[in-house]
Order: sequence, then structure tokens, then C-alpha cells
Amino acid sequence: MEEQIRREAAAAVQELIDTAHLKSGQILVVGCSSSEIVGERIGSHSSVDAAGAVVAAILPILKEHGIYLAAQCCEHLNRALIVEQACADAYGLECVNVVPQPKAGGSFATAVYASFKSPAAVESIRAHAGIDIGDTLIGMHLRAVAVPVRLSVKQIGEAHVTAARTRLKCIGGIRAHYDESLM
Repeated sequence: MEEQIRREAAAAVQELIDTAHLKSGQILVVGCSSSEIVGERIGSHSSVDAAGAVVAAILPILKEHGIYLAAQCCEHLNRALIVEQACADAYGLECVNVVPQPKAGGSFATAVYASFKSPAAVESIRAHAGIDIGDTLIGMHLRAVAVPVRLSVKQIGEAHVTAARTRLKCIGGIRAHYDESLM
């Protein structure tokens, strides 16, 4: 099952990068219920193996594109996020002191923390795009105008997958014109 998880996670991330036209230096937030991936109710059967498979699949792709990963923790850490210190520095994010664990932060955030060179925890972020694996509710961490992205990957393991990109706000009235390439 781990190989299937890796394939599905890699495909979902690559498709979102391509569809959302993510650029180097931008942020992708990922919320991931390893319990849902293995077919259980969110928060009930944290799976270090499933979470590790997702991390192993997506980190190389994100690094290749120069995209920062923000890993959403579970509600026990108030949905804080784990990022590389370089991301926190680049975006002026205020760091907080917490180290995620499988039952307090979640297996995914724990695996990301262990995989990062210089992990940092932050309470909030405004990401350019996001993937929600297992209905973890990442919307609070996206920029103001989120646009759903229908990926061909509908599930990772047994977990439902939802994705979104963001766009700039369109301002003005009836006479306003917009740059369609930014939509």
C-alpha cells in the first residue's frame, strides 16, 4: 500500500503544481490525515508509515520546483504548520515552540518535521495553493481568493483529496480590466 500512496501523492502534487502554475519560492500547504489514508476515521488510527510515504513522495518534487511545503498539524496543535526556517524567514512568519508528535500534531507533520533540515512551527500562513488529504480543512491557510482545482487523483489510499490554488483579488467596478494571465 505504501507504494500506491507514494504514486498517488506524487501525482497529486505534480498535477497541482502544473495546474496552479506554482513558482519557485511559493508555498504549498498540505493537510494530511494518515488515519483516513489507511481507511479509518480522521484522528483515530495515526499511521507513521502512511504519513512517511506521502512525505517521501512529495518532498523531492517540491524541492525540485523550489516550492516551500507547509505541513498542517492537527487540531491538538490548533492547526499550526511546520515549515522550513527559510520559509518562515522569507515570509516574515512568527515562529512558535512546538514539536509535533503522532498524537499531538499528527503523523504527517511529525514526518515532515523529521525530514526538514531546519524545521520551524508557525501558527498561520497564507499559501498559494493547497492539498487536503482526508478532509483536514486547510482553507484557513490559503490566500484570500481560493479556487478549487479538480485533480485527476481523487484519493490517496482511502483518503478523499481536495485541492485549491489561489489568485489575486480582482478590484474595481464595471470599467475595470483584468490581466487574464493572473486569473
